[in-house]
Amino acid sequence: MQSMQVRRHLNTSANLKYLLAILITLFGYLQYKLWVAEGRVQDSWALEQRIQTLKAENQQLARRNDALQAEVMNLKSGLDVVEEKARRELGLVGKDEIFFQYIEADDSKQK
Repeated sequence: MQSMQVRRHLNTSANLKYLLAILITLFGYLQYKLWVAEGRVQDSWALEQRIQTLKAENQQLARRNDALQAEVMNLKSGLDVVEEKARRELGLVGKDEIFFQYIEADDSKQK
């Protein structure tokens, strides 16, 4: 009877050693997958950083789009804005207007 209990104890101890070996191997495999293999933690961190960068860029572009949309609405709403833009960017001179251009003398040429 006592020898049977010793065998059972040895058998249980051997089973626990096999189970422990399997669990350690599984743990090692999972750590490998987590830190080294494809889809690792560092890739996840890099993707999160990229997402933050893209969100900031999208906010900046959204503000720019809003400004452009406001300018389009101004251009559609009145001729004064169109005339001002033509004067500033294209040098428009009205029909009954006189254009004067003042050129300052260059001090370096006079000396």
